[in-house]
Amino acid sequence: MHAETVILLVLAAVAVIVAARWLAGRTGLPAAALLTVAGLVYGLLPGPNLTLDPDIVLSVLLPPLLYSAALDSSLIAIRANIRTVVSLSVLLVLVTALVIGAGFALWVPGATLAAGIALGAAVAPPDPVAALAIGRRVGLPPRLITLIQGEGLLNDATALTLLTVAVTAARGDGFSTWSALGSFATAAAGGVAAGLAVAYGVRPLRRLRSDPLSSNAISLATPFVAYLLAESVHVSGVLAVVVAGLVIAHNAPYWTSGATRLQTDASWRLVDFLLEGLVFLLIGQQLPAVISGLGSYAPSTVVVASLITVGSVLLVRPLWLWLTEHAPQALHVRLSGAPAADEDDDPSTPARQLSGREITVLSWAGTRGVISLAAVFTIPLVTDSGEPFPDRDLLLFCAFLAVLVTLVGQGATFAPLVRRLGLRADAADAARLRNQARMAAVEAGLTRLDELQAERHDHVDDAAIESIRAALSTRLDRYRRRLEVLEDAEGEVPMSPQYEAALRVRRAVIDAERDELLRWRDLGRLPDEGLRTLERELDHQEHLLPARPA
Repeated sequence: MHAETVILLVLAAVAVIVAARWLAGRTGLPAAALLTVAGLVYGLLPGPNLTLDPDIVLSVLLPPLLYSAALDSSLIAIRANIRTVVSLSVLLVLVTALVIGAGFALWVPGATLAAGIALGAAVAPPDPVAALAIGRRVGLPPRLITLIQGEGLLNDATALTLLTVAVTAARGDGFSTWSALGSFATAAAGGVAAGLAVAYGVRPLRRLRSDPLSSNAISLATPFVAYLLAESVHVSGVLAVVVAGLVIAHNAPYWTSGATRLQTDASWRLVDFLLEGLVFLLIGQQLPAVISGLGSYAPSTVVVASLITVGSVLLVRPLWLWLTEHAPQALHVRLSGAPAADEDDDPSTPARQLSGREITVLSWAGTRGVISLAAVFTIPLVTDSGEPFPDRDLLLFCAFLAVLVTLVGQGATFAPLVRRLGLRADAADAARLRNQARMAAVEAGLTRLDELQAERHDHVDDAAIESIRAALSTRLDRYRRRLEVLEDAEGEVPMSPQYEAALRVRRAVIDAERDELLRWRDLGRLPDEGLRTLERELDHQEHLLPARPA
């Protein structure tokens, strides 16, 4: 393509991504499904099209998306739910791949077990982007958010490792169970080691991290460093990125500044927005490529293969969740390392068994995405003997169909299902916890002021201490009054008319201040540099206010 054509395609993609986000906000439909349908329609139109390059997806798109998701996750919460996370991200991936492989070997004419397992490995790992976006919007409980996040972070490593083993067997190199287990263990352990090396390797750069721009550049480069390091020693690059992100996110608050966190968070939100949108557009555009090679297959073969793939993807997950959650209670205690708790609203505590409603929601959160397509596109064209890889075109179509059905079908119905089941987080309880933490932080500040007061100081320091003490005491009183209101609340956070009026007035005042600064600039009384400095001050004040209702 000419450079002008590429630029036009990029601009068109950005326009569609922005429009899909706007339409999703107006209609409640998931942006992922809208973008996939848009890509599907574009793929059927005449004109230039983009074919998915698996190397680009796995080495360029996947690392930043996984790293950003890891930065937004909780290492403590994942550790508290490690039994279910491992069950979903490792065991369920293996079971799904084996079921699809066995189905192909038994009922698809001419298909081999290894080729079927290769397809199963590709479609087994859910891509939680769409489910998480919807889940956060409808207010899923913290534990379910943690499980969806943890599964999505770790299952790609399992699937890609299994895919490599299956493709090796299908190409004619033979299959050895012990060799496969050894390869999997080596890739996983090496990936964890590479991720830890990168996570702790960036610590000496903390002096550079005091500069927000330098810190932001380091953060954007970190996932690629972790991925390339792991791949260079032939271990799991995906797992390395995830481990690096989890460890850095857990430790970064100790040595990053507030300005650094604000800028880095904003940068990663933009990266997520654009990359996720591009990924879903790419999924839809692959339709011509995946149906072009189906002419040599009987319609009955295509139907049977499609039913096995989509049926396994939709049915194995809820069945596995139900079986594992109804295992003997003693087994749950041994695997979690602690007795099951009666309540699990706090994601950092060992969790009880999932309820029927929670199993239903988690089952419907298994949307597949670009990882499945990128993985299946890595299947080689020929075997070691020079023969065409068995049923490659059929595998591509089945993977695309599984992605399309789950991403559009499950994605579009996920929010109504959650609302119908009434499975929502207790917003008032979360607000109480945040308010208690605010009070503890203010009390720690007052204690520090008492320590400063006891030290030697002059009258200027004394005036500063008393001024800050008065401000902190006012905030503490406000938090105490707010906590009294929250103590009796259940479900939604109560908003008093006085509080809502105060928010409206504060926003109106900020708008008036901003307008006056612009008037000064337009009259030539304030340079643009001074305007931007003062605007940042107002922006920070506005950012502290609660978000406006949707």
